[in-house]
Amino acid sequence: MAIGLSEEHEALRESVTGWARRAVPAEVVRSTVGVLADPGTEERPVFWSALAGQGLLGLHIPEEFGGSGYGLLEAAVAIEALSERVAPGPMVPTVLASAVILAADGKAQADLLPGLADGSLTGAVALHGEITGVRDGDALTISGVAGYVLGAAVADVLVLPVATDAGEEWVAVDAAQAVVTPVKSLDLTRGVGKVELDGVRVPAERVLTGLTGGEVRNLAAIVLGADAVGVAAWCVAAAADYAKVRVQFGRPIGQFQGVKHKISRMLVALEQARATVWDATRAEGAERDYAAAIAAVMAPDAAVQCAKDAIQTFGGIGYTFEHDAHLYYRRALTIRALLGPSAEWSDRVAELALRGVTREMEIDLPEESQPLREAIRAELAEIAALEGVEQRRALAKAGFVMPHLPKPWGRAASPLEQVLIHQEIKAAKIKLPQMIIGAWVVPSLVTYGTPEQQERFLPPTLSGELIWCQLFSEPEAGSDLASLQMKAEKVEGGWKLNGQKIWTSVAHVAEWAICIARSDPSKPKHDGITYFLVDMKAPGVTVRPLTEMTGENLFNEVFLDDVFVPDEMVVGEVNEGWRVARNTLSNERVSLSSGSGGTGASVPDLLGLVGRLGRELTPAERQDLARVVCEAHSINALSLRVTLKQLAGTEPGADASVRKLLSTAHAQHVSEVAVSLLGPAAVTAADWKLGDAGYWNRAVLATRAMTIYGGTTEVQLNIIAERMLGLPRDPEPGK
Repeated sequence: MAIGLSEEHEALRESVTGWARRAVPAEVVRSTVGVLADPGTEERPVFWSALAGQGLLGLHIPEEFGGSGYGLLEAAVAIEALSERVAPGPMVPTVLASAVILAADGKAQADLLPGLADGSLTGAVALHGEITGVRDGDALTISGVAGYVLGAAVADVLVLPVATDAGEEWVAVDAAQAVVTPVKSLDLTRGVGKVELDGVRVPAERVLTGLTGGEVRNLAAIVLGADAVGVAAWCVAAAADYAKVRVQFGRPIGQFQGVKHKISRMLVALEQARATVWDATRAEGAERDYAAAIAAVMAPDAAVQCAKDAIQTFGGIGYTFEHDAHLYYRRALTIRALLGPSAEWSDRVAELALRGVTREMEIDLPEESQPLREAIRAELAEIAALEGVEQRRALAKAGFVMPHLPKPWGRAASPLEQVLIHQEIKAAKIKLPQMIIGAWVVPSLVTYGTPEQQERFLPPTLSGELIWCQLFSEPEAGSDLASLQMKAEKVEGGWKLNGQKIWTSVAHVAEWAICIARSDPSKPKHDGITYFLVDMKAPGVTVRPLTEMTGENLFNEVFLDDVFVPDEMVVGEVNEGWRVARNTLSNERVSLSSGSGGTGASVPDLLGLVGRLGRELTPAERQDLARVVCEAHSINALSLRVTLKQLAGTEPGADASVRKLLSTAHAQHVSEVAVSLLGPAAVTAADWKLGDAGYWNRAVLATRAMTIYGGTTEVQLNIIAERMLGLPRDPEPGK
């Protein structure tokens, strides 16, 4: 996985990674560590000319100034790949300097960008400083100190903030005009320095007009964010690789759940950081302020946390100077220090969110899709004229309810057509049928059902007229469905089912159920299980509602006593029901992971509550608000990345798994923040009819279920560890 998504970005990443492997071997990195022990001796790295020759310094610079004419995203792809090798030298500060100069107006672009693109010049940007300037016509005379500046000791061009009567302005000066004092750096692969100026005259062409400090810091958040992503990526990969081979207590440490979950959480943080930095490269205007601030919160913190967890995974060897882990930890800490405290960026996120700034994750579809869009729009216009059940039946018959399914139940729609259908249904203000559990049933019947089962059950399910429940979990078999005990005994013409199911949503109103039972007890684990369709009104079916912590009844326990199920209600092959159940479970997890799960606990709802409080938030409350805003934004960015990958015909990979995991807990986090904001009013009963306090108290109770049903958080972390990171599976019981 990487920041870039397209084939071109993947090719760029592979090219940079391959070049770096050859040009930046471990001994080159270690030689830099030795040089920086004496900060006055730092030089450009030995591979600098080759790096410039690859065009990596000018990916984002227009061709007229000697660059490749791409953009910040391409620069971020290259930075991430180089940072995975903790490549030394001033590549990152030089790219940042040229990006800042490019964002300004004036002659400095033509004067400086060609040299920064071809490597003949190196640059550095001071993100903090106490430099003042006095206007002399269009020129400035500046004096003061800036520190600490990444790459200053080897820079030819310094980009500096200057306080003037007109406010903050930015200038680009030749480093020879300043006194640069190298400082012993925490990052042993890149130096920092203090910059002092005394009466330096900056001509008009070097005053970066049209540039704001906010835009400079946005660019820094993106460039240093990509740097942080590269650090985190190495930490995740290295920790996972080590956990596969390091043996303790007779087995690889990656088989221990504590280690598995730690590294899975590292991957989650990495993918959130990637998604937010990626999105920040695409944003413009006020949306860039918002997206960049979120990236500045997520990426540096992810790098620091992943580095700490990598060292913990490596154990004693990871704490030694000879191991590379500390180089990545040092760089992560340096990036975060340069960008400024996460709390400050979080406050910026809260400020923008409270002002109503947000970012819609829009998909730019190709122009050639317009005829298909118009055809879909025309078809939906006819359906929109219908009402009630007739409209829902028409949607189902036309395949709009689950368009990815094969005809006649869907439209065999490509990812592109699915996106168009989603957009046009939303634009037409059509509400799709509420299938609830039926949304998990349909794909399994389409794949494994007989023609008779499909004709009988799919049309009313797709139109929302047939209510289903799922008889899977048992008192002793929750997520571990291989342990289920419900018996299915073969009798003439069918089967008799006996046993108990539990945690069954909507069983008290369901007309039919999907049920798995053990049809051959002589076979182990998932073998010997058969998948049945059960009439919930059949003799022997008893439903007992379970009262949840909200005081409501959604879950039920269901008892089946000699319930007869005819042979024609078996889905798939006898004793092969686990294969069908896996199809159902995969659709369940996708469904449960999209949105707030029906609780209404979302960031827009939370912001609505804040607006009704009638008071200013405290600094601590703003931090809490920013945390869930950042999380929501990362989930949306991950969702967009999944969609774009599907449109490109590639597997979503870690983006999809991470999005699922984050989505299940997000509504919990939102409702917890809301209840905290309510203060003493949070003693009100959990009842949505009682206004904000009752509504949010109900939400904080109801959302506790979201990290349990549909696969617990712990099970999801295991799935990420084993399927995405390749860590060893849990040992079999008794082995």
